[in-house]
Amino acid sequence: MQASSQSVTVVALLADPDAPTEIAMRMSRTLPARLADKSGQGRRFDVEVVSEPFTSGAEDPPTLMRRIIDRGSAENWDIVVALTDLPLHSHGRRLVANMSHEHGLALLSLPSLGGFRLQTRARLAVEEAVLGLAGPQPTDPGRPPRRQMLPESVDGLTPVHPSPVGEEESADLRYAISGPRGYLRVLFGMVRANRPWRLVPGLSKALAAALATGAVATVNSTVWSLADSLSAPRLVIATVGSVGLMIGWLIVDAQLWHHSAQGSPQARQRARLYNVSTVLTVGIGVLVCYVGLVAINFAWALFILNDQVFASMTRTPLNATDYWTLSWFVASTATVGGALGSGLESDEAIRAAAYSKREQERRHMLQGEHDG
Repeated sequence: MQASSQSVTVVALLADPDAPTEIAMRMSRTLPARLADKSGQGRRFDVEVVSEPFTSGAEDPPTLMRRIIDRGSAENWDIVVALTDLPLHSHGRRLVANMSHEHGLALLSLPSLGGFRLQTRARLAVEEAVLGLAGPQPTDPGRPPRRQMLPESVDGLTPVHPSPVGEEESADLRYAISGPRGYLRVLFGMVRANRPWRLVPGLSKALAAALATGAVATVNSTVWSLADSLSAPRLVIATVGSVGLMIGWLIVDAQLWHHSAQGSPQARQRARLYNVSTVLTVGIGVLVCYVGLVAINFAWALFILNDQVFASMTRTPLNATDYWTLSWFVASTATVGGALGSGLESDEAIRAAAYSKREQERRHMLQGEHDG
């Protein structure tokens, strides 16, 4: 797959299903014009989006590069840029992109671009990769061009730098990030790919149990007295405890914790990365639910509470602070009830809410290997 000498260069965006495909589809609307404008020389580009799980059953970059080469050889493509939401590692470093000028292809790991402005960063990375692959090739095929193919930083803070490539690998240029900032960048990218806000509709039964618990607790005079006597630090402790209980229960009940079947340091490192991203994904989803419960309980309290009844039970007048304190305390109580209600959800529903399709597939495959 070499860049064509014709006036039109055909670029294929080979994307994993779910988020990578959505990103590829959005950027394909403006990518041809942007590439033509940046390349100059009257060159035109035709961009095709192909959605298929090319990373299925593999996590090592050399295997993925061979798959992309085989896939591209069957098509009339000049350049292939493959997008995946799988975090890739090579030689202990977190991979941003693999490039092969001989075959005209690039493999881009989206989590390495971070969790913010992902669409813009992915588009810029794809543009630089395509322009580099479509540009003049070095006279020595064994040496990659000296031109920096990707931005020197994906976020202004995390440096992107060339990384060693094995002699037997099909890639001739590799970019990676390393260090604590690189780890955080990949971690936030994985959480972004999982889209934790989808956990809210995925926990419909748990939310119903939490709302029912909150509705009953709001009209309970004992709860009024407890909420009125609690200080802010105790309310914070109640929040942390209830949210932590909900997160732990979801992870344990739905078997979301990843156990590495391999004992190598890289396998353990990947397992830690997956598990931390799981905790953050579920945690963000639970926090969104918690904030929603506080808001709903506050509205319910405004509607149902009577200041005279409240004052007769607590011996204190009802004011705006009481509404807020009661809603806060009831949300913590309701979250515990929601944790119990989450046991009514199917494990598949929770996994579907907590993970991207690529992550679901990876975990299903690993679970099959473990059971086998």
